[in-house]
Amino acid sequence: MTVLADSDILIEVSRARDKTLMARWRELGESENEVAYSPVSAAEVWASARTAEFDATTKLLDSLRCLPIDSETGVRAGRFMRQYRNRHSLALGDALIAATAVITGAALWTRNRKHFPMKELSFF
Repeated sequence: MTVLADSDILIEVSRARDKTLMARWRELGESENEVAYSPVSAAEVWASARTAEFDATTKLLDSLRCLPIDSETGVRAGRFMRQYRNRHSLALGDALIAATAVITGAALWTRNRKHFPMKELSFF
């Protein structure tokens, strides 16, 4: 299985402050599962990175696979936006991340499940 780590997970891993999350991260790393991220998450991680975190952030992202965003992803994200933006205040970045997970069959790992109301989405 592929696990798509959301921005909030990647930020917490790069800062290594949450012991429970870090234990789960290590378990995932020792499993047969692949961990990936979206280019949207990379942008969000780098936008919040502190200068002292640049090396750790680079190493973290270099150790994972970045799943591409293509026209199919854009179409699916657009459909999610039409369906959920008014009732759930869906942000474009979250729609793109959700679309990436659905299209690739990845399980999304996020602490913000309320941002992802899509029924076809599976979570880690």
